[in-house]
Amino acid sequence: MLRNDATKLSLILLMTPFILWIVLLIILPQLGIGYLSLREKLGPNDYKFGFANYVDFLQEPIYWNTLLRTAWMSILVTILSLFVGFPIAYYIAKIARRRSRAALFLLCLIPLWVSDLVRAFGWIVLLRETGIISGALQSVGLIEGPVELLYNDVTVVIGLIYTVVLFMIVPLVSTLDGMDNSLLEAGYNLGGSRFTVFRMIVVPYAMPGIVAGCIITFMLTAGSYLTPILLGGKNSMWFTEQIYDQFITRYNWEAGSTFGVLLLVFTSFVVWLGLRLTGQNLASTVAKD
Repeated sequence: MLRNDATKLSLILLMTPFILWIVLLIILPQLGIGYLSLREKLGPNDYKFGFANYVDFLQEPIYWNTLLRTAWMSILVTILSLFVGFPIAYYIAKIARRRSRAALFLLCLIPLWVSDLVRAFGWIVLLRETGIISGALQSVGLIEGPVELLYNDVTVVIGLIYTVVLFMIVPLVSTLDGMDNSLLEAGYNLGGSRFTVFRMIVVPYAMPGIVAGCIITFMLTAGSYLTPILLGGKNSMWFTEQIYDQFITRYNWEAGSTFGVLLLVFTSFVVWLGLRLTGQNLASTVAKD
């Protein structure tokens, strides 16, 4: 009896911080944003409830075009992160020696030791007109004068991939590490080529990790603010900038809340669509044994 009570108490003590985190920092703020998005400001301290903010969003092409552009760029970054991260994850999980896996994983973690702001300024130092890369190209004679490599979509994509690729690698390593090498040997013994074994054995087995990594990467990219703004400049047109502009610059919390809700709903829809297309679900993806 005492043992059962101690077990229940331990479980409560362990779960209380997590539950408080979810309720206070996720659920309540989202409910508050949803409440504000339904308020239409008629005058000072004069509001009415309705969907006028959502109608205004749909009637302004620059807003929903920016949302669609952000979604498309986020999908592109997710796909490229998968192509970059999968070989790294496969090497760590199946090829590298067990002693060196920790060191390789540590190398992947190094970018997270500094903030997004520092990483973005690092790219600025490298790519600006008077930066390291421009100076190196001039010194070897490949270009005659300084060249500006910042403030374009390519730079934004590179910066975002560098920021989120680790979140693609981690679930892939966890999934691939559980794959028995005998499956690969059986594929080769049955006459399969490397591409066939990869397509028929490795990819299906790693699909939960692929989907989990894609979900995390896509959500982080769509919600990114500093990297697109600093590396893309005025040409970035990222939806989070629109949200910041409504909240901070215009002090229009109703419109900013509407944009936040729409970003959450739209990205959730993209994630749901991706799960449907891949035949996965959150239970098998997140809670895979």
